[in-house]
Amino acid sequence: MSRSDEPQQTYREFTEAVNMKPGELQQWLETDESKHVGWRKGTRGGESVGHESGRRIIALLRRKRDQLTAADYKHMRKVVGYVRRHMAQRPSGDVRRTRWRYSLMNWGHDPVKGPLPPPGGPSRKALQRHGAPPRERRGPGR
Repeated sequence: MSRSDEPQQTYREFTEAVNMKPGELQQWLETDESKHVGWRKGTRGGESVGHESGRRIIALLRRKRDQLTAADYKHMRKVVGYVRRHMAQRPSGDVRRTRWRYSLMNWGHDPVKGPLPPPGGPSRKALQRHGAPPRERRGPGR
């Protein structure tokens, strides 16, 4: 992959990994469950790394793509790596009320939800009602 393709690839992987909308993530970060999971750096009782990342993810999702900086893309890669590693460690059984799920949600990924539809495509509800469109009707790379 060339250097010019790297930001596009990172952005695509980030938007695939993060399946929570900014408002949805913001509401989640205000819950007690969100605040009580994850590794805390520094002092006891401080904000967890994942919770801090969640706040940053909200800002990234709300920012226009041409306003993203090299530091933003670096954080996007960190989010993608975290989501991939933790999805590979999925516990067995119902995960709806697990610390594993809550930690992933702090990073913008709810493992019990489907992925967000691509921008400009059909909504998640439409996809649930009708299924994904045939491969030949999907956009490039989908």
